[in-house]
Amino acid sequence: MNKQILVTYASRFGSTEGVAKSIGKTLSEDGCMVDVLPMRDVKDLSPYDAVVAGSAVNGGAWLPEAMQFVRRHQAELKRKPFAAFLVCMTLTMKNGEQYRSHVSSWLDPVRALVRPVSEGLFAGGLDIRKIPSFSDRLKFRLSVLFGVWKEGDHRDWNAIQKWAVELQPLLAHSPK
Repeated sequence: MNKQILVTYASRFGSTEGVAKSIGKTLSEDGCMVDVLPMRDVKDLSPYDAVVAGSAVNGGAWLPEAMQFVRRHQAELKRKPFAAFLVCMTLTMKNGEQYRSHVSSWLDPVRALVRPVSEGLFAGGLDIRKIPSFSDRLKFRLSVLFGVWKEGDHRDWNAIQKWAVELQPLLAHSPK
């Protein structure tokens, strides 16, 4: 019987959704049955043998709806193989890799609730036109102007796919 895996996400402007779809596609190519759904649409985890959950980062934290998802499903997530990922702009900064351990700490609130079998940390994308708030658009434009970030898609599809391939066998085992 094939594993039924849920890949679920909370995305602000679409980058995290794209990462989740890529993870789902890679896992399904490895023979798993995969549903990729926004967290707000997930009501029941019982059909799934494993769960991969990811969120965009805002202010150094998973989005509130993502943390709500983990809290709401904590007991069931502890009984299944669970992996977590985040998507953030910090990793797109010049020398962004030097911040990887700091970025990893942003998963501490998730780890406090459920211990992931694996964690993925991925750079995101910035399309200022998608940002709804004028003040936030202005902040991002100034950040781009001062060289903090560059606008564009900075997702490393090879790294995302590699993580998903490495994830597959980890999702096949029950948590301890």
